[in-house]
Amino acid sequence: MAHIDYFFSTLSPYAYLAGMRLEKIAAQHGASVDYKPLDIVALYDRTGGTPPPKRHPSRLEYRAQELPRQARKLGMAFNLNPAYWPTNAAPSSYAIIAAQKAGGGDVGALVHGILRACWAEDKDIAEDTVVRACLEAAGFDPALADSGLLTGAEIYPANLEEAVSRGVFGAPFYITDGDQRFWGQDRLEDLDAALAEAAQ
Repeated sequence: MAHIDYFFSTLSPYAYLAGMRLEKIAAQHGASVDYKPLDIVALYDRTGGTPPPKRHPSRLEYRAQELPRQARKLGMAFNLNPAYWPTNAAPSSYAIIAAQKAGGGDVGALVHGILRACWAEDKDIAEDTVVRACLEAAGFDPALADSGLLTGAEIYPANLEEAVSRGVFGAPFYITDGDQRFWGQDRLEDLDAALAEAAQ
């Protein structure tokens, strides 16, 4: 069975714009997905990236055009300046880690629900009530927001270390079991093609 390791941040607008396309691609190829939320600012620090507030004005101006443009292309609601961004990504990331371990729901829907809450619904994804609502909407026990804290606190930093060791430098970032790497929601078609080629 094909496998995809998906490294992302719950604060990433580009991960939000990926929507549920990864899940559709994985289903088409019978591939499993391992969701690996990480601290994107720490990843930038480790791999030479620059967080948005520290970027050159030209890059920020381009970002302000490109994100809404991509959202329109995909037919997705999008707020370039969400009310609660940046915020603490740990609570939502811990919930995703706990949900994936617990099973019983739809992890992809949970991830997208959290990202949508930030980038389209002006909700603070660091808030317990928001995280619980996203868990419940994706078919998980909302109590995972509390019971998964210990597991999340262990795996979240481990995901960062793994990402750095495997050449990840941004989000969303997809790695196949053949070590083919794809950075960005606009590379999902290439991921799809690589999985099809590997299956031949």
